[in-house]
Amino acid sequence: MGLVTVTLERQEADFHFRSYNSQGLFIDIDDATAYEDGKGNGVGPMQLLVMAIGGCSGVDIVAILKKARQNIESFKIQVDGYKPDGVSPSTYERIVVHYHLTGPLDETKVRRAIDLSLGKYCSVARMLEKSATLEYDFSINGTPFQGSDLTV
Repeated sequence: MGLVTVTLERQEADFHFRSYNSQGLFIDIDDATAYEDGKGNGVGPMQLLVMAIGGCSGVDIVAILKKARQNIESFKIQVDGYKPDGVSPSTYERIVVHYHLTGPLDETKVRRAIDLSLGKYCSVARMLEKSATLEYDFSINGTPFQGSDLTV
């Protein structure tokens, strides 16, 4: 069994933590809603989850498309997480991932890469699908495409 260890250190602001991985890389985590000005000193914990699914899936998709000899010129991912207001805990009920790619890419290969990532390989997606509906769409060189059923 693999072990992942991170360390969090509270910083000067009440809710601001710096989280380090074993290589010393870090990210600042904070709760902006806890401050009068609504500005925190880092990313919120729930924001980290939607960032994580985007990052996990993005890495998968690049690897799959490289194996398929597809040349990605640019790749941007936007993730929208929907959760109810006024309840605690407020967990994501729906997550929509929007992939925007440019380059001489084959639509069928891009769709397959996304389906494989979200439906099979992305560990973050596999965890979040237990509590949220996962959806996606994508565009290639500005041309939009609807996502398909995530079952692979």
